[in-house]
Amino acid sequence: MKINRILLLFVLSIFIYSCGSRKKVAGKSGSEREVVVQGDAKRHIPEGTSAPMGHAESVEQYIAMFGPIAQEEMQLYKIPASITLAQGILESGAGKGRLSRTANNHFGIKCHGWNGNKIYHDDDARQECFRKYNHPKYSYRDHSLFLAERRRYAELFELDIDDYKGWARGLKRAGYATDRKYPNKLIDLIERYQLYRFDEEVLGKPSGTYADVSDERANTTHIVKKGDTLYSIAKRYSTTVAELQRSNDLDGTTISIGQLLYIN
Repeated sequence: MKINRILLLFVLSIFIYSCGSRKKVAGKSGSEREVVVQGDAKRHIPEGTSAPMGHAESVEQYIAMFGPIAQEEMQLYKIPASITLAQGILESGAGKGRLSRTANNHFGIKCHGWNGNKIYHDDDARQECFRKYNHPKYSYRDHSLFLAERRRYAELFELDIDDYKGWARGLKRAGYATDRKYPNKLIDLIERYQLYRFDEEVLGKPSGTYADVSDERANTTHIVKKGDTLYSIAKRYSTTVAELQRSNDLDGTTISIGQLLYIN
């Protein structure tokens, strides 16, 4: 009796192991896909599933789609296409953010007397009012008008049209964004994806005009590496900790690996 019970348990354990660890299911096309069973959790891998698109690839696609629109706005309103694109990428999450997906609002422009369609979204406060457009191109046009028609941005239009650094810092000074690192984020996007080439095309500059400028920029930025401190970086570039803090809107001396610092 005892031996029979042991044999029965042994057979049951083998059966459970062979049948419970994984099984087949039929997909919509009739082909079988494997469902991996781990405890009570099941994860079905659908037919035709591909890896999610990386952020850099999403940004490149965004640039290819909206670059020409930014150049058209530059021709009409004298706003650097590089700045417009960088703002669009940053504000819309390269077109993946809720406002851009559901309201075609790529620049986070709030209602402020807007008479058109609206959408409500949590931002600085809960359920703030944002403008809603029928197509992203209208968001780009409204962005141009938003800057061109407000006196607080007037000084930006006195800058050289390809001075994207001046524009980035001027937008922050004029109150476009509350993020203290907003200028650095725009400049980083422009230089990482070479968005200044769109300005070059509008201005009719020969190809390669920015080559020397890029080399110069390489000497005025530093990516924080393991072991770096503000003091060691300041010493390396013959500057001061205070100057690094001022150029990068730093309150203290805390920096992180991979952070981009500007050396002025």
